[in-house]
Amino acid sequence: MAERIDDTRVAVLVANEGIEQVELTEPWKAIENAGGHPSLIAPQPGEVQAFNHLDKADTFQVDRAVGEADPNDYDALMLPGGVANPDQLRMSPEAVAFVKAFFEAGKPVAAICHAPWTLVEADVVRGRTLTSWPSLQTDIRNAGGTWVDEEVCTDQGLVTSRKPDDLPAFCAKMVEEFAEGRHAAQASSV
Repeated sequence: MAERIDDTRVAVLVANEGIEQVELTEPWKAIENAGGHPSLIAPQPGEVQAFNHLDKADTFQVDRAVGEADPNDYDALMLPGGVANPDQLRMSPEAVAFVKAFFEAGKPVAAICHAPWTLVEADVVRGRTLTSWPSLQTDIRNAGGTWVDEEVCTDQGLVTSRKPDDLPAFCAKMVEEFAEGRHAAQASSV
């Protein structure tokens, strides 16, 4: 039987432009299919522009601007990738603080592809093992994390994957960790 996350509120944090569309839409569907309630959070209200690699794809309506979003209103956090997406997020103090709050509370977090750049900026990878798009491995190591080349990696409630091909494993492990809820060890390590 598949994991259920009925009534779990998931913040899906993205920049207003540069999200890899499939890394937004597939986890979103997985959250909904497991009974969760995703909410799209971005630095600015309005819409976000997704991409299929470097080509513009669809736009999606923002549910709440990150400056108006309270991490206490959510049970988990999902961070899609795309090169420009996390690069912009890590330049937003409000977005970085939002991410850090999930770690401080021990709430589960899932990040795919380039999304760990935002985790590096939030200073939450120190002492953790994670994966990402290969070009981030030096950044992760420099931030005190251990980088591994694996389809999906889990470390105390943090789920990471490398690329869109990893989405089936990523989505399954994300839902599993979201179902487990808070991780006390995660909160104490930040």
